[in-house]
Amino acid sequence: MSRAAVLSGLGTYLPPRRISNQEMSERFDTSDEWITSRTGINGRYWADVGTSSGDLAVEAATRALKSAGLSPEEAGVDSLVLATTTPDHPCPATAPDVAARVGLSDVAAFDIAAVCSGFVYALEVASNAVVSGRADSVLVVGAETYSTILDPEDRTTSVIFGDGAGAVLLRAGDSAEPGALLGFDMGADGRQKDLIKIPAGGSRQRSNGVAPEASDSYFTMQGRKVFAAAVQRMTDSSNKLLERIGWSMESVERVVGHQANVRILRAVAEQLGIPTERAVINVDKVGNTSSASIPLALADAVVERNLGVGQRVLLTAFGGGVTWGSAALVWPDVTPV
Repeated sequence: MSRAAVLSGLGTYLPPRRISNQEMSERFDTSDEWITSRTGINGRYWADVGTSSGDLAVEAATRALKSAGLSPEEAGVDSLVLATTTPDHPCPATAPDVAARVGLSDVAAFDIAAVCSGFVYALEVASNAVVSGRADSVLVVGAETYSTILDPEDRTTSVIFGDGAGAVLLRAGDSAEPGALLGFDMGADGRQKDLIKIPAGGSRQRSNGVAPEASDSYFTMQGRKVFAAAVQRMTDSSNKLLERIGWSMESVERVVGHQANVRILRAVAEQLGIPTERAVINVDKVGNTSSASIPLALADAVVERNLGVGQRVLLTAFGGGVTWGSAALVWPDVTPV
């Protein structure tokens, strides 16, 4: 046995406004059949006007503490790591405000920007802090309001993405415990940075001294290339991780991939040689929520009894940058809030 970060609480939050495919078909020249056949998505949730990623993060983080049965004071949280592509402001980071609003004082708090891989990246950073002894308890949050960065004229992206937040509480424990994070595989390839991007708003665009086009302020994605890259990277990363920790593919009972779309999730399962029924899928209910998608899928799987205590779980994600990452754990006795 060795010191490990152990998942001890899970909280999620979706904004109350559900956007159905029917509503989408009225906004765009499309149909429920077109959306469902290409993405597998039946609906998504968008935040109301004035609601930010930080607001969603506070709700999810508070619920993760409640799931663990702890108050902020009792949890002894040393750090809060927030994965988001849609921070409340370019400066400062959103995490310090979230930590303060949750009731955590004088803790390290910072954002991670790895797009849809953000939650796995944040898990790895938090796990390292616990394993090294720097922290005994860390809150990891993924929160997004993608509705604020979608081009209202682009049906291709608008029908895919949703808003939401998910959080887990990690505590120090040992590697033999259920919930212990047993290993990671991480990677990035900046040569493919243009596959997923928002062209305007950063120093690259601002340093040019030219006012951006309105469309440059919105999220863009090269769908076909992203599909191929996502399947390849998530599959390769998963195989590398399982080899590293000594798990066979047959022993993995649940694969929880980033919920990009149903076709990607099924393609990854097929490439890994895992039956489709072992792949946790909830993108049909909430859309692609980027860094929030894995904790939202985990909570949904527990509630729907598709994920049980003692099962071997593989997490894997792909996002802009491009970035990718995988993590493994044996699922603990945790009730999501």
